[in-house]
Amino acid sequence: MNPLYFGLVMFFAAFTKGLTGFGQALVAVPLLTAVVSVRVTSPLMSLFALFSNVYLLIVHRKALNWPEVWRLSLASLVGTPLGVWGLSALDERVVLGLLGIVLVSYSLYCLLGPKLPQIRNVNLAFPFGFVAGVLSGAYNTGGPPAVIYGNGRNWEPAEFKGNLQAFFMINSLMVCPSHLLHGNYTEEVLRLFLVALPFMIAGMLVGSRMDRYLDPARFRKVVLVVLVGLGLSLIF
Repeated sequence: MNPLYFGLVMFFAAFTKGLTGFGQALVAVPLLTAVVSVRVTSPLMSLFALFSNVYLLIVHRKALNWPEVWRLSLASLVGTPLGVWGLSALDERVVLGLLGIVLVSYSLYCLLGPKLPQIRNVNLAFPFGFVAGVLSGAYNTGGPPAVIYGNGRNWEPAEFKGNLQAFFMINSLMVCPSHLLHGNYTEEVLRLFLVALPFMIAGMLVGSRMDRYLDPARFRKVVLVVLVGLGLSLIF
């Protein structure tokens, strides 16, 4: 793998998360699976997610609304081991095809902005959290179900970032041990992590300070269009 390509992918993915609050794995995973196996990419992204989630949770901790998060997190802890198991048990073409479907579906949902019913029953957090856990275990892309749930609950922008970071942080604390138990942290994964860590830190720092210069919503739309193309490439 070209170290520069790998580093630039991680910089852009971390920049996206620093600016918008999520999207690191959604951006990085499809780009990295073009050059390495998804069975390398997924445990690798779990390590990056752990670092970035700690940093962003510290930044947004004051806006955290824990009563809105614990149900999502509890259900996610149930789904995560299933996702990690599926990563190793299923054919890689199936795994990548399912990831492509997730990317295209979620990106079109965000771009088209359909009006969904307001979620009044807080117990609906459990199915959303479970699906998020499965996606986190398989791809580290548990954000879409959590974002859709947050939209349905009408979270305010600051609360949105705080809640998501708390949810992602708890997810990481489950995803990383699951990969460790499955022996997914190979020498190659750890080597790539050390190579790209400086790029990720730089992207996170720059992105978290750019919201005063860039419109996060407009930047996010550009990223979503790119994700549609990446998702279609994984499917076909």
